[in-house]
Amino acid sequence: MKSHRFLLAVVLIALSTVAFAQSDAQKSFDKLKTLAGSWEGRVTTLPPQADIEGKLTQATLRVTSMGNAIMHEMTGAGRPDDPITMLYLDGDRLLLTHYCDAGNRPRMVGKMSPDGKTVEFDFLDVAGGTQYGHMDHAVFTAIDENHHTEDWTYMQPGDKPVHAHIDLQRTK
Repeated sequence: MKSHRFLLAVVLIALSTVAFAQSDAQKSFDKLKTLAGSWEGRVTTLPPQADIEGKLTQATLRVTSMGNAIMHEMTGAGRPDDPITMLYLDGDRLLLTHYCDAGNRPRMVGKMSPDGKTVEFDFLDVAGGTQYGHMDHAVFTAIDENHHTEDWTYMQPGDKPVHAHIDLQRTK
């Protein structure tokens, strides 16, 4: 009888540990929340894009909706666009929806690297037209509390990728 009680206790502890363990998506989302704030950095592109290469870019990340979403906003010197990206949990997935100045809304699924410093988003689908191209990939890498990088890959018409790397420093 004692062995049954012991076994039951072990099983209950194991089940409660599983029930309270954070999913990988939740861990990734929590990591991205640490980037909340205002950031500034220069863009490098490959192949080089004259209209943004070396330009100063501002990014703002804000935790919103009572902690259920992160809003990412980016502006660049001399550019009229102001793309908004929303990051959120959908069940056991971390999703990103990018409201692009190309007039579409690509969605991507995020996954954290084994070292816990990088969250990488892979293309899932897109709503809206793609005649002007669409965002295809995004990577957020936390360096320290005041420094992170963002890598964005945009697919131009004809599936020609343009990669933008932004080395960002916290401004507040």
